[in-house]
Amino acid sequence: MALDDIDQRLIQLLRTDARMPVAKLAARAEISRATATARIERLRRDGIIAGFTVVLQSNVETSGVRAITMIEIEGKQEEAVTRRLMGMPEVRQLHATNGRWDVVAEIEAGSIADLDDLLRAIRQVDGIANTDTSILLKARKTVR
Repeated sequence: MALDDIDQRLIQLLRTDARMPVAKLAARAEISRATATARIERLRRDGIIAGFTVVLQSNVETSGVRAITMIEIEGKQEEAVTRRLMGMPEVRQLHATNGRWDVVAEIEAGSIADLDDLLRAIRQVDGIANTDTSILLKARKTVR
């Protein structure tokens, strides 16, 4: 699905503040409130907006362990592997990429032991040829 300029503006505004009231969102996007409501609903229904989340400041301690996992996929199994990974609740974000790795996943587990179990489960997905994981430590910059 192609996104037009209005869709792009709404998405950018929601990335900045997903709790922004629709009236304010519409005003900033220079569209009517009804148009903003209809567009957001369509973006959600079509799966363009998959959900809303909370972004914490980098200095807030969480009990989870976060990591980035680069994944190499065998042959033409990208769609099946991607579907399987998207079904794992510990996979927070999933990105197609170019270069050596086919997919990059941001993952989160409750502990190092849980992360080990998660990585084992990911490596056992049919179609995954290789992985490389880096644990995320202190954030140096966060998007606001």
